[in-house]
Amino acid sequence: MKLVISIVQDVDADNLVEEIIKEGFRVTKMSTTGGFLKSGNTTLLIGVDDKKVDDLLEIINENCKTREVTKTIQTINIPGQAMIPVPIQVKIGGATMFVLDVEEFKRY
Repeated sequence: MKLVISIVQDVDADNLVEEIIKEGFRVTKMSTTGGFLKSGNTTLLIGVDDKKVDDLLEIINENCKTREVTKTIQTINIPGQAMIPVPIQVKIGGATMFVLDVEEFKRY
C-alpha cells in the first residue's frame, strides 16, 4: 500500500477530488498555503494499493495543468530604499506528489 500526498492549486482541487472519488479512491482534503507565492493550495492524502498508483497519478495529471500568471512581489527591504512591487510571470498549477510506502494500514 502507498500513501500519495498531492499538493495542487485550489482552483484544480474540487474537480480533482470529484474525479478521484468517482474512480473509487478515498481522499482526505486539507487547505494549505504555498510558501513562495503565499497562495492557496490544497493538500490531498490518498491511500492506494500498489497496483493502482499509476491510475491515480494519471487522474491527477489529467486534472492539474500548469498556467502562467502575473504576480506582484515585494522587493527586499533595504534601509533607505523605497519598496517597489515588481510584477513577474510565474507558472502555477500542476501538482507536486509524494508517493510513500505504508508500513501498516488499519480502518475501523
